[in-house]
Amino acid sequence: MSVFTPVTPEELSAWLRHYAVGTLLALEGIAEGIENTNYRVTTTQGRFVLTLFEKLSAEELPFYVDLMAHLAEHGIPCPRPIAGLDDRRFRPLKGKPACLVSFLPGRPQEQPAPDHCAAVGAVLAEAHLAGTSYPRRLDNPRGPKWWRATAHELMPRLCPEDAALLKEELRFQALYRFHDLPRGVIHGDLFRDNVFFLEGRVSGLIDFYFAGNDVLLYDLAITANDWCLDAQGQMDEERCRALLCAYHEVRPLTAIERGAWPVLLRAAALRFWVSRLFDWHFPRPGELTHAKDPEHCKRILTAHIAAQARLARLWV
Repeated sequence: MSVFTPVTPEELSAWLRHYAVGTLLALEGIAEGIENTNYRVTTTQGRFVLTLFEKLSAEELPFYVDLMAHLAEHGIPCPRPIAGLDDRRFRPLKGKPACLVSFLPGRPQEQPAPDHCAAVGAVLAEAHLAGTSYPRRLDNPRGPKWWRATAHELMPRLCPEDAALLKEELRFQALYRFHDLPRGVIHGDLFRDNVFFLEGRVSGLIDFYFAGNDVLLYDLAITANDWCLDAQGQMDEERCRALLCAYHEVRPLTAIERGAWPVLLRAAALRFWVSRLFDWHFPRPGELTHAKDPEHCKRILTAHIAAQARLARLWV
């Protein structure tokens, strides 16, 4: 992701002495994203990804790092954390907790077709099922409590139109609780840039650092809001049905989930609009930074509000 903390080859070479991964050959910053510092790392024994955590503390990291290890052990194509010589899966680097994970082949699919959406739906359902045996628990850190707190900080910086839309959507979402929907561990950020394809199949799910326990259908809505929209932010019915049907084949969706679908699509759009507004109005300094346009998520939210009745029919 964006490089906020520069690391030199000499600094990384010293850090890598704690691992049995050979000696450093190449180090390259990864510019995409906005949360952590990521580097591609090549050593004499292979390729890896190094992440320095800009917000998460060492006390918070075990949930995420152990989750990746758990899912990888259950056949989900996600990064496998590399344990050091002392069996620790992360350690400090440049004053930040840092983790080395396996490199996954493939590349993101920028123009997904229905078959790509189906492949993503199936692997997301498999990850949800694999997560049922994960023993750690963490309430979704970007859930409704976070929306409300962050919105309070944002309101003075928003234009009247955006402030009114944000206030109304928070009111709308507060009407729903969905305690009776299936819950479990969610990825929380399964956008196109977090899924790799190789030879037509999903070869990697990455960036689990927004994971937590929440409504599983909410995770599917987050995914649909990136994989299944047209250029105007409207839901593409063919891609959406491909995503839902493939997911349903692996983890059957319930009638209650069907009724909640339009609301959770709006909730997913709200969550990312709020986070992008925050990154836009409260930027952090970085060597390479990539703040995403909040207007994109605002368009998705307003499109969903206008098309709520139609969204209810986009089902399996």
